[in-house]
Amino acid sequence: MACFDGLLLIVFLIGANGDCGCNKLDRAASVVEKSDKVCKQQARNTNGHYRDYYAELEPEIEGMSLIPGGSVHIGTDNPHFQADRESPERLVKLKDFYLDKHEVSNTKFEEFVSATNYTTEAERFGDSFLFKTLLGAPEQKRLENYRVASAPWWYKVSGVSWRNPNGVDTNLNGLEQHPVVHVSWRDAVAYCTWAGKRLPSEAEWETGCRGGKQRKLFPWGNKLMPKEQHWLNIWQGDFPDGNTADDGYETTCPVDRFRQNVYDLYNMVGNVWEWTADLWDTNDVSVSPNRVKKGGSYLCHKSYCFRYRCAARSQNTEDSSAGNLGFRCAKDA
Repeated sequence: MACFDGLLLIVFLIGANGDCGCNKLDRAASVVEKSDKVCKQQARNTNGHYRDYYAELEPEIEGMSLIPGGSVHIGTDNPHFQADRESPERLVKLKDFYLDKHEVSNTKFEEFVSATNYTTEAERFGDSFLFKTLLGAPEQKRLENYRVASAPWWYKVSGVSWRNPNGVDTNLNGLEQHPVVHVSWRDAVAYCTWAGKRLPSEAEWETGCRGGKQRKLFPWGNKLMPKEQHWLNIWQGDFPDGNTADDGYETTCPVDRFRQNVYDLYNMVGNVWEWTADLWDTNDVSVSPNRVKKGGSYLCHKSYCFRYRCAARSQNTEDSSAGNLGFRCAKDA
């Protein structure tokens, strides 16, 4: 659990790091503190290769897609962010596995909490991170010393959690089918365990994202807007101000929007970042090590955070939470 012992100077590094600051939302010393647009892909049953393969395997699990394993390429030899260790491209062998079609929704997470009386880490810590556009001008002024030093569009806000995702005075009304956010890696693991599932490995997540395609940027191919249609929920306009929301969403969208590939997976890229099981550094034995997250979020823009690609990756500590960070589950086949 983080504690802050003194004043830190605000360091404004806007744009200097080539990202939206999502990987800086760690609880340890990360803030300045005073004491219906659905992708029109072919359905699975119209894709011959996948249909034939799928029919030979186990029956479907409700809400999950069976992803073929084998030898698959992950990563890229054309990285956009060297520091993110996107390269090199490498061949990995995977067993067949199931992957949730959708990100875990508020409704699903509420079922878990009701059944277990679980308390998330954000609730225990008493705060989480919110993006500036969810705060009015008076709140931004009041909390100006609680911004992330190198990404001052992020604020550490008391009273924010999965129950109050967009501010202390908000609730889940109208957001029932939106992805649960403000959940840490440990919260995600607890949910998956309760559901009889697990978090996907990074390789599994990326294999699902690629939808059987090789060396493509996105789950559906290389063009961001096929037929000039939006296929994902990201930032349009000038970051970090002036989101035009041309895709129909200023913040998160429902988990059943934007079907993105023939594996019948939704919002693999965009909407919210998703936790994976993998450590960022395999030898990290710290109390709260960094874990890999994938997929980018509704706050990603190519000028700052071109991470809404299958090969893209980032990291946060296990106890971190934010308004654009969620998860989906996997299961052994």
